[in-house]
Amino acid sequence: EVQLQASGGGLVQAGDSLRLSCAASGFSRDSYAIGWFRQASGKGREGVSSISAEDSTIYADSVKGRFTISSDASKNTVYLQMNSLKPEDTAVYYCGLSLSNWYPRLEEYEYDYWGQGTQVTVSS
Repeated sequence: EVQLQASGGGLVQAGDSLRLSCAASGFSRDSYAIGWFRQASGKGREGVSSISAEDSTIYADSVKGRFTISSDASKNTVYLQMNSLKPEDTAVYYCGLSLSNWYPRLEEYEYDYWGQGTQVTVSS
């Protein structure tokens, strides 16, 4: 059974940093992508960043230069380091797993499995 466990959210002030973790288990593929998405209150889910099995990465324009995605294959864990956080980064952050892509993707429909979400709140 595929499982994704997201963690690391919290309440911080503008300019602070957080690191989110996504622990993935229950799958074995040469090609996959793990992505981070976020959903602010009253809005749709948007892609933030994604990393492929070969460590190719992609970022949304809104987080480029501030967020860094990385993976630890030995732990089957993907991290999202978020620096210089802004109030507009406030959202529930989800990690997703796409089993059909060699490349990182930011489109929600490309993802097959989702974690439970972790709340990030940035105060001004």
